[in-house]
Amino acid sequence: MRIAYLECFSGISGDMFLGALLDCGIPAELFTRTVEALGVEARLEVSRVQRSGISAVKLDVMIGDEKELPREEFLEKYEQHHHEHGHSHDREHHEHSHHDHAHHDDHEHSAHGHSHAHRGLKEIRQIIHKASISESAKARATQIFEALGAAEAKIHNADIETIHFHEVGAIDAIVDITCAAVGAEALGVDEIICSPLNVGGGVVKCAHGTFPIPAPATLELLKNAPVYSGEIQKELVTPTGAAIINVLARRFTSFPKMKTEKIGYGAGTRDFQDFPNVLRLTIGESSEEHKVLAPEETITLMEANIDDMTPQVFGYVMERVLQEGALDVFATAVQMKKNRPGMMLTVLCYPEDAQRLTQLIFAETTTIGVRTRQEQRTRLARRHLSVRTKWGEVRMKLANLNGSISNYAPEYEDCRRIAEEQHVPLKTVIQEAVKVYLEINNG
Repeated sequence: MRIAYLECFSGISGDMFLGALLDCGIPAELFTRTVEALGVEARLEVSRVQRSGISAVKLDVMIGDEKELPREEFLEKYEQHHHEHGHSHDREHHEHSHHDHAHHDDHEHSAHGHSHAHRGLKEIRQIIHKASISESAKARATQIFEALGAAEAKIHNADIETIHFHEVGAIDAIVDITCAAVGAEALGVDEIICSPLNVGGGVVKCAHGTFPIPAPATLELLKNAPVYSGEIQKELVTPTGAAIINVLARRFTSFPKMKTEKIGYGAGTRDFQDFPNVLRLTIGESSEEHKVLAPEETITLMEANIDDMTPQVFGYVMERVLQEGALDVFATAVQMKKNRPGMMLTVLCYPEDAQRLTQLIFAETTTIGVRTRQEQRTRLARRHLSVRTKWGEVRMKLANLNGSISNYAPEYEDCRRIAEEQHVPLKTVIQEAVKVYLEINNG
């Protein structure tokens, strides 16, 4: 069984996780393509740095010419900017902003805090849905964002759909979270395991005031995870990092029995004296025997029979539920009562999204009833490998079963883009990508 183990002895943030993925061999081009696919105004800078003598990869999300800042530096610059420009942001405004908990932290704040625009979860879901990345990565990225939103909503006793992110902070978070989902999938592991987390200590200044570390959203996201406070009195686990762990980590334990293959270090922004501010990621084969695949997750399945709606509306509804975070949607022809032909709409989603998607189905279709049940879903671990054809790069989607590749297929969107740009039959591009992949693996 192929596993990934995260050692959070210096906490975790989005950029530390991405740096560790890069150091383990995930190509930087994968993240660059992901940012391009998202269509946001950001770029990535990757460098190798030293953290208390440990060589690690540092990834920075650049917006304009400025990079992310630690939380307190961000707020200091934010407040200085507003003082210089005579802006007054009252407390009520800050209570509904989302920049201080959701993603701005030790490693992830942007100096562009003066932006007044906001993005809600609905818009962020649409940005992720439209990106040309795998459906499973879209689902994971959306789930991480919704975990962030749910934590904030609970803290402020607000509806999750009213939670908003500051414009630039949203861009930072969209990049970090979507790249985290894409990168985790590219690892091709059966399970991500996490160590106990060092959350740091002291206090942190937020837009809502000064709070003890861990910040409220971070602590909410780390429910049921083993946490502790070490010697470093700074914020080490960020809300984004906590959300990534909340969704991706299957369990928490000390270093597992495994045959290590790859080891990567992702650097945080600060360089503490005599304490390496890094996240360590170890990839390898577990020595534990897993003869039977256990269900990976619980999902909700919703069904509705419809016999009085036009096909155009049906197609629109299917697109809408995907945009709103459904894992999958499909239609099945059925013969209904009174011998009428109809369609059965089936939607798969995470349980926390079921109520919202049920309301959408009632609003957009003519059905008067939706059946709902919980089911267990087992998914093979998936990762991507790029192959170079005569017309350009194509990502191969690989499915792993206990470390062995059981299925492989070219990404449709890559093949379609090449076919249209190079005026080559789509089937020819697909065949060529498979041929190149097999040559590499059989050579």
